Amino acid sequence: MSAMTDTSNPALFDVTIICTTDDFQASYWMERLSAGVCKTVSSGNYPMVLAVSEDWSSSSGAGNGLGTLYAFQKACIVAKEKYGVDLSSELMEGKISAALYHTAGKGTRLAPLPASENNNKPGVKLPVCHQLADGSYEPITVLEAVVRQTGIYASSRSGRLSVFWGDQIFVPTAPFKYTPTHHVDIMCTLEEEPPTEKVWVDKGLSKYGVIAVSSGEKGDAAQVEKVDHPTAMRMLKNLGDIARVGPSLGSFSVSAKMLQALCDEFSSELQAKDGKLDTDPHFWMPLTL
Repeated sequence: MSAMTDTSNPALFDVTIICTTDDFQASYWMERLSAGVCKTVSSGNYPMVLAVSEDWSSSSGAGNGLGTLYAFQKACIVAKEKYGVDLSSELMEGKISAALYHTAGKGTRLAPLPASENNNKPGVKLPVCHQLADGSYEPITVLEAVVRQTGIYASSRSGRLSVFWGDQIFVPTAPFKYTPTHHVDIMCTLEEEPPTEKVWVDKGLSKYGVIAVSSGEKGDAAQVEKVDHPTAMRMLKNLGDIARVGPSLGSFSVSAKMLQALCDEFSSELQAKDGKLDTDPHFWMPLTL
């Protein structure tokens, strides 16, 4: 037996972008989400679903850094062709909120469940049904659950692109309605204890990408990737006094200006569809350390 949930009025981003591994999956998710979780309830263009594939030249993929920029650029093309909407301008003017969900990978940590969906890990079905546009009910997938869950951030992120992982379900323990103060914000779990070497070891922070937040009024933060306490303190010395630290969850949002700056900076890689850059070691660490 499975429960049924009402999705008639969920909190949603104006634009939902799905980054997939191939065109077949992109077509499937665009149709599936448009008829379900993101079904349009008015005559306008929003909520809009744009699914694109990462047809990258490198066999190792673009990484979640270049992959995010490339998926957004492809989504802008689809939005223009399909709806006549200039997605980049709308975002830059703060008229809309947008979210991008990465779905690549076979779902090793979810095994053996993804095998039931031909290793399509975001397509794994959960024991809860939701209503589709035609009135029928079907089990909600992991990706659909993530889209519904992360929609609570939409009202706080107009003019920003939020990036999530298609199989990462979490329960927020901090207020999700806020006013962004920086061009980049990264989701993390912060420890209440001061970042002493004992806390670092006890919490196993050397195994994760760690976010450190300064004690200043601005709340500036920096990221270090899988290092011990002495190394972290040396790398973070420019941040000043550190108030709290904790593992990064990877999900982040960027302002439209930062998004454009990154696209301009890596325009040659994006045009050639070559290279591999991840956000944590190649974007956030160089920017914050």
